[in-house]
Order: sequence, then C-alpha cells, then structure tokens
Amino acid sequence: MCCYQMLAAVVVLLQGMQYIFCLFCLIFALSDRQGDQAMKCPYCGELDNKVVDSRLNKDCTITRRRRACLACDQRFTTYERLEVMMPMLVKKDGRREAWDRGKILVGLEKACEKRPISIERLDLFVDEIEHRLQDMGSKEVQSKVVGEWVMEGLSQLDDVAYVRFASVYRHFKGVNEFMDELKKLLDSRGDHDQDV
Repeated sequence: MCCYQMLAAVVVLLQGMQYIFCLFCLIFALSDRQGDQAMKCPYCGELDNKVVDSRLNKDCTITRRRRACLACDQRFTTYERLEVMMPMLVKKDGRREAWDRGKILVGLEKACEKRPISIERLDLFVDEIEHRLQDMGSKEVQSKVVGEWVMEGLSQLDDVAYVRFASVYRHFKGVNEFMDELKKLLDSRGDHDQDV
C-alpha cells in the first residue's frame, strides 16, 4: 500500500465528500494490486496488460493509468473517474433525464470552438457544476438551474463563448433578442458602447 493512496483516502474524508466516495478511496487504498481489472487493448483487443504507472489528480477523483499490453507491447492510457450519484434533471416539459457530463462538455466545446480555452479548463468548469449539484443534496434539479450556472460561468470565462451558448440556450428568434443579450452582457461589465 502506497503512501499517496492512504493520503488520498484521508484527504477525501477531510473534505467531507459523500460516503460512497470515501468508501471507494478506502477500497482503492487497501487494494494490494493497482489496476488489476481487465482492460481491453485498443490496438490488438487483448485483455492481458499491466499497469506501468498510476497517478491521481490533485482532487483525488481521477486515476490516470499508463498500461502496457503484454500481447503487442503497445502502451495506452486509461482514466478512472468516480461515478457519484447525481440528481436527475427535470426538463421544461417535465421529463426527467439523468445527468450527462458529456452532454454539457459537448455544448461547451461548441460554444468555445476556436477560442483560447483549453479542454482541461472546460473539464474543470464541468467539475465545478457537478460539485454544485452534489452540494445541493437534491434528488432532482430543474435543468434551468444548470443552464443558468453554465451561462453565469461562461460570461466570466469568455464573452464570445457566452454569446454563442446563449443564442442556443435562450432560443433567440431574431436579431433583436440577440442584441438584447449582448447589451445585458455589456451592461454587466460596465461597458456602454453604443455601437453594438
């Protein structure tokens, strides 16, 4: 058992994360073998591989494993992310939908396309939203709440990405609605440029 594994378990307990997360870290720390789960090689499809290197991210929520296939000698990387129980999202029409991190990331990537924002920053952005959802402690959350959090965060991250996201999220029906949103953004920044 490595010291960083024990430290990871202690950090999680001190941060007051959910019981499942604590249990996961303790099981991970007490395990004698790292990465002993079968993982299919993306090159040859064999399940026989070994973990060459394992690292936790700074929050101890993601494990990056560097693996070597014993059949074809190729190396590949896997990521293990703790799956925490997230609340169901209640859509405008009343439908319930499971939280989908990937769906939020795709929307953010489209809004931030060709902007100077890294994928790592977008991952952190979605992490922040997930933490807020977990902190609410609710079993259901209106999807509108998450949409507003995204809008709020994007307005601080990048103006162009904010306007792109807003145009889709708010379903602008014309140029006037688009201009109104731009004016709100400029007013919130204290910019009063009349040319917009």
